[in-house]
Amino acid sequence: MKIYFESYGCTLNRAEAGLYVNRMLEQDNELVSRPEEADLSIIGTCVVIKHTEDRMMKRIQELSSLSKVRVTGCLPPISGGTLESENIEIIKPREIRSFYQGYLDDVEIREPSVFEGIPINQGCTGSCNYCISHMARGKLVSRPVQKIVSQAMMQIERGIMEVRISSLDTAAYGRDLGIRLPELVDAITGIQGDFRLRIGMMEPRNTTDIMDHLMRSMRSEKVFKFLHVPVQSGDDRILDLMNREYHAHEFRHISETFHRNFPDSTLSTDIITGYHDEDEDSHELTMKLLQEVRPEIVNITRFSPRPYTPDFGSAVPPSNTVKRRARELTDLHHEIIQERLASLHGRVEKAMVTEKGRNSTVVARDDAYRPIVIKGEYPIYSKISVEIVDSGPTYLAGKIIS
Repeated sequence: MKIYFESYGCTLNRAEAGLYVNRMLEQDNELVSRPEEADLSIIGTCVVIKHTEDRMMKRIQELSSLSKVRVTGCLPPISGGTLESENIEIIKPREIRSFYQGYLDDVEIREPSVFEGIPINQGCTGSCNYCISHMARGKLVSRPVQKIVSQAMMQIERGIMEVRISSLDTAAYGRDLGIRLPELVDAITGIQGDFRLRIGMMEPRNTTDIMDHLMRSMRSEKVFKFLHVPVQSGDDRILDLMNREYHAHEFRHISETFHRNFPDSTLSTDIITGYHDEDEDSHELTMKLLQEVRPEIVNITRFSPRPYTPDFGSAVPPSNTVKRRARELTDLHHEIIQERLASLHGRVEKAMVTEKGRNSTVVARDDAYRPIVIKGEYPIYSKISVEIVDSGPTYLAGKIIS
């Protein structure tokens, strides 16, 4: 059978779907590059906001006009079976949870091009009032350490030297097993080989109590000094309305601890603007937090009430107000990142080539996981020394030294 594959959304979604496709390729199926050639199309879906869900529905219909479609990701659990038809099959919630209880274990990586990383746990420990993902994913289910380590060893043996571990909240990993994320990091970095580990997003509520051990684990030269912790708002009142289970000072503590341990590092965060009952004071507190912490990456999302969540039906600020706030947050982030990137001009960095770029370039990552665009053709995962000679809106530009 010929299989076509595409996936959307977070790293976890893409990692799950990629492993699922590799599992199917063990059955002597063939991966094709165009849906027109396929007997079956597999699509990993995202529903984080309404606009994204609408895109998923449209794409599923397009694919179903060409072949049978199998739908995975976050859309099936919230669709209530309404997606299914003669040509469309969904992977049901219980099947998704079975991914973490044996189905994903020991998957042979037949096609590295669709291997996005290693899912480490399903669900989360939170119940944010706006979030549909935790409703789609359910409660926490973590995979055993050794199964994750075995998968990392397998990918390294296949020559994939960037190990990515991902979930809705990597900081929650292992709470159901009586272990925690730093123990998993220690186990992975104990693998022989010249690889690098990128740790996925972690929620503040679970990060604070593992921070000291995590900092020790991240000192390994195999770990990218990169931390993705979504704060969502700088106003404690809004965080309480969201039911985020932490306050802004805890995010500040995480940031300060991370930068104290790793001064040359990258902090990434997420902001929701236009949340219901957000006023100008709330917006100014968020702007102030960004100015203080100065994260290198800020993902800004306009609040989108989702069905089945406590926030569904909540009144939101006027659209022109939300657009203005999003623009002001974006402008501040551009100011922060441009200042940071400019400060790196002239430095020599050790980096690893991780992907092909556009127009005969490659993209390498330095120790802080910053992207460095380099002209020329160099093997993926090759280690290089590069001088930073320029920068773009969100990336560095470099030339090879050796």
